[in-house]
Amino acid sequence: MTPLEIAAVVFTLANVWLAVKQNIWTWPTGIASVILYGVVFYQSRFYSNAALQIIYLALSIHGWYEWLHGGANHGELHVRKTSRRQWAGCVVSGLVLTAAIIGLLRWTTDDSFPLSDAFTTAFSLVGQWMMNEKLLENWVIWLLVDLVYVPMFLFGHRQLTAGLYALFCVMACRGYVEWKRSLVPGASV
Repeated sequence: MTPLEIAAVVFTLANVWLAVKQNIWTWPTGIASVILYGVVFYQSRFYSNAALQIIYLALSIHGWYEWLHGGANHGELHVRKTSRRQWAGCVVSGLVLTAAIIGLLRWTTDDSFPLSDAFTTAFSLVGQWMMNEKLLENWVIWLLVDLVYVPMFLFGHRQLTAGLYALFCVMACRGYVEWKRSLVPGASV
């Protein structure tokens, strides 16, 4: 455990807690978190998750904008349900990305856990896009991803980060409940 990892954990914890609360400050704390974790993951040889942090940086800027201006008349975006078509697109995208990332990792790196690294990277992108769009079911994707992250980080000797992601499992459940309460009846895409 390094001071860098501790700082990354603190910012990431704040980021997820603020997302659960639908607080706009989730985005600046998320930006700090992805920069710190980019370095931590690279040092741990979780290369696709390190690269993911660069994409998260761009997605965080996009999400910040969407939450402020992505709603009706460029106003605040509200929580919506994921349509069947969106679900199909998310699942297919996640599986195709997982396969592509596995191939890339096996061909170009000495990644510690290529299957779990690829899966978590691919479906984290899906979950992040869903969160940017304030789709309620993003929390389902995050729970699934976090359940894979925990053992990956334990086996990768990142116990503090594994503990953080175990806590994220609980927070994903809480996020789903809180976002569902704020859902406007009949809201969908």
